[in-house]
Amino acid sequence: MIFKTFWRKKTKEQDKKTELIETLDSFKYKTALETRFADFDMMGHVNNAVYFTYMEIARAKYWNHAIQWDWKKTGVVIARASLDYILPIFIEDKISMYVRTSKIGNSSFELEYILVKLVLGKEEICNRGKTTCVAFDYATKRSFPIPKEERERMISFEQL
Repeated sequence: MIFKTFWRKKTKEQDKKTELIETLDSFKYKTALETRFADFDMMGHVNNAVYFTYMEIARAKYWNHAIQWDWKKTGVVIARASLDYILPIFIEDKISMYVRTSKIGNSSFELEYILVKLVLGKEEICNRGKTTCVAFDYATKRSFPIPKEERERMISFEQL
């Protein structure tokens, strides 16, 4: 009997840390985040579900400070969210998150996130995330094109 293995044909992925270190300089927005006692699980590190809350907090700060998103005029829904875990965060860690707009479509845009912790004066990358955001009209319950003002501010801030 002959068994054929398919798993060996898979190409190796590049080390996640190496890939991310090269891209930190391309982020123009960074914000400090505070951990709460409730964020930690019984193992003493941040629970994996909490990282999406950190992304939400950083996203709101980014939209308010960098893009000046007009919430009264334009709603946003998250169509997709993903996260790559690299290092755990413990209760004594000081953390920050980098945020950037990486892609702009007609009614959607992508945000990328990198969460870092400060260790001996150097930033260590803990995770990388991405969300696909969609401009949304809550009255009609439909997506619609990103308003010109917000689009221009994203392009200008990120120099896309």
